[in-house]
Amino acid sequence: MKIAMIGAGYVGLVSGACFADFGHSVICVDLDQSKIDALHAGRMPIFEPGLAELVRINVAAGRLSFTTVLAEAAVDADAVFIAVGTPSRRGDGHADLTYVFQAARNIAAAVTKPTVIVTKSTVPVGTGDEVERILREVAPDIDLTVVSNPEFLREGAAIDDFKRPDRIVIGANDERARNVMRDVYRPLYLNQSPLLFTSRRTAELTKYAANAFLATKITFINEMADLCEAVGADVRDVARGIGLDNRIGSKFLHAGPGYGGSCFPKDTLALLKTAEDFETPMRIVEAVVQVNDGRKRAMGRKIITAMGGDVRGKTVGLLGLTFKPNTDDMRDAPSLAIVQALLDAGATVRAFDPEGMATARALMPDITYCEGPYAVAEGASAIAIVTEWNEFRALDLARLTGTMVEKRIVDLRNLYDADDLARLGIAYECVGRPTPR
Repeated sequence: MKIAMIGAGYVGLVSGACFADFGHSVICVDLDQSKIDALHAGRMPIFEPGLAELVRINVAAGRLSFTTVLAEAAVDADAVFIAVGTPSRRGDGHADLTYVFQAARNIAAAVTKPTVIVTKSTVPVGTGDEVERILREVAPDIDLTVVSNPEFLREGAAIDDFKRPDRIVIGANDERARNVMRDVYRPLYLNQSPLLFTSRRTAELTKYAANAFLATKITFINEMADLCEAVGADVRDVARGIGLDNRIGSKFLHAGPGYGGSCFPKDTLALLKTAEDFETPMRIVEAVVQVNDGRKRAMGRKIITAMGGDVRGKTVGLLGLTFKPNTDDMRDAPSLAIVQALLDAGATVRAFDPEGMATARALMPDITYCEGPYAVAEGASAIAIVTEWNEFRALDLARLTGTMVEKRIVDLRNLYDADDLARLGIAYECVGRPTPR
């Protein structure tokens, strides 16, 4: 099939490359000429494990190409996917649909035959209806059908998620569109990946509901971690004990500094705004957003408390800046609030992240960026592990603490065993677990 992917950002590029790998002919469109030039040169605009090689293979095979000209991609396409950004709108938190609606207008002006228009961007309920209205207004004589096909990709594992999905949700209101989408996803359907067909509005809401529920699990276990610290319990065992219940499951029950990234923060806000518009308040999600926002800065205070309550003139080293490992995404990362809390308290901050420092420099210009974890530790009074990158899981702790002013580690991701560090003479603080005193 011929597929046009409008938007060559995270979702569009990963989806386009994977569709091409299925054997479809895919053209990815982006208005950013520098991004398209980089892709033509084999340089990825984002860090995602395996993506550069997947793009290279499919470009070489002639199945994947890139352009800034939407009409060139859409005119002969069987399906046109809209995968543009929907950031939180400044001022009210609603999803900004400017790019989605503009893409719809441009698609309607370009297509010349019956085409299925697929919204893959995360959009509020009813967006498909407005996209359909725009298409009919611009191209009233062409049979254009709108489908909702939300993405469920985890940054850092997006390719595997796309090729081995738990489910594929397709919101379509007519059989022709369903048949086209079956053909698009046939390689996955043959591998027993479940295709869940729903109404368009149901599919739109499913994406928000999924992210809000996962955000709730994260926030729940973080609050349990606080209680564990207060009563002397171990949140890891609590999480294990409840996670073994199949009704709950073990995923997203890892205590830490709060969620961030491109999805959970903006999607929970957008869901709250939709609920507000329809006068159906969502108190649980409201609490999740409030608790998560507060937790990030609380982790800064946790570091300060671990250092005796006064960090003025002291150096704190941070290991990890991105909101999760295996990505360079700094959007709403806990490190942003943690760094600000430390700077406000008068600390000097040094940091290292394997992939996120280029982005972090623009967001946090007042900290020192180092070449590795051992460089971060030099002269520091404490090291805080903020992101659970694999290379931080087996550090040479004697070497790490050997150049520190004080041998102190604050582990916000629970990567290490408290007793092991106590035997090394390292003061250790973690999240939701008893620590030796």
